[in-house]
Amino acid sequence: MLKIKNLSYLHTKTEGVRDINFELKPGQFIAIIGESGCGKSTLLKSIYGLYDLNEGQIFWNSEEVKGPKHNLVPGYEHFKHLSQEFDLMPYTSVEENIKKHLSRQFPKESQQKTDELLSLLELEELAAKKVKNLSGGQKQRVAIGQTLAKKPQLILFDEPFSHIDQFKKHKLRREIFAYLKKEKISLVVATHDMDDVLGFADSILIIKDGEQLDYREAKSVYKNPKDTYCASLFGEVNLLDIPELGGSEPTQQYIVYPEELTLTDKGSQEAETLQIYFKGQYYLIIAQYQDQKIILKSIEKPAHQKFRFAFEIKKIKARLNYKSE
Repeated sequence: MLKIKNLSYLHTKTEGVRDINFELKPGQFIAIIGESGCGKSTLLKSIYGLYDLNEGQIFWNSEEVKGPKHNLVPGYEHFKHLSQEFDLMPYTSVEENIKKHLSRQFPKESQQKTDELLSLLELEELAAKKVKNLSGGQKQRVAIGQTLAKKPQLILFDEPFSHIDQFKKHKLRREIFAYLKKEKISLVVATHDMDDVLGFADSILIIKDGEQLDYREAKSVYKNPKDTYCASLFGEVNLLDIPELGGSEPTQQYIVYPEELTLTDKGSQEAETLQIYFKGQYYLIIAQYQDQKIILKSIEKPAHQKFRFAFEIKKIKARLNYKSE
């Protein structure tokens, strides 16, 4: 088990991470999300043991993970850290870059593992190609292969698919995360891509300006975001003024995702279309509702300039306890 207790590390008086707390059980995935510069990469490097903490402790099972002051070679031996800067050998082949992390005492087993990873990462046709001649996305896949080569107990991924082409990314992500689950390798992934999170992460940790805002089960964080910032990390959001049921309470602001607004002739709310964007599987509709602009996602386009829409008040009513600031 990974246990992070009151972790704080500051590059300067204001830059870094402060008072981070969470636990990760063997084989679980946690996603760290937040805007650029919030401290995601700093947190991963701290967990790996690249920094001496200002405060707090990191434990893997009963063993404390310590920083450079306590280790000749920084970095915890049971972890693998994939940063945004790839540590590759440019003048050797893709296959050699992966195989160098495997034992030379067992050449047959090493070759089998290398072939398995080349297949997993769709690098078979590039196996003999020198790394210096690869694209950024291809280099990132080789770096992932290096990380997986000598099976770690925990992997720390920092934006692991950021350079990979969109058409290849979706399948590759599914295959890699399924591989980690099969091998019972724990994962902490820092990302800004929600496709890395929803559907794969067991838990989500949200950071803003170096501070922990939320840490819960992934579905709960999405369905009941604590504030507008947390909700906006999953995409665009609406803040709607809706009278409480029964009419006795003052108007409350609810966080409502675009997909939660439904076009219907029986809807109690009316809006006017401003712009429509075809997004393949749905239309993104920008509309005027009362004195604000709102965003909807709909399979069908509005039949008229003015249209009616509805939402499930019971579904979003729970968010009253997580009002936007």
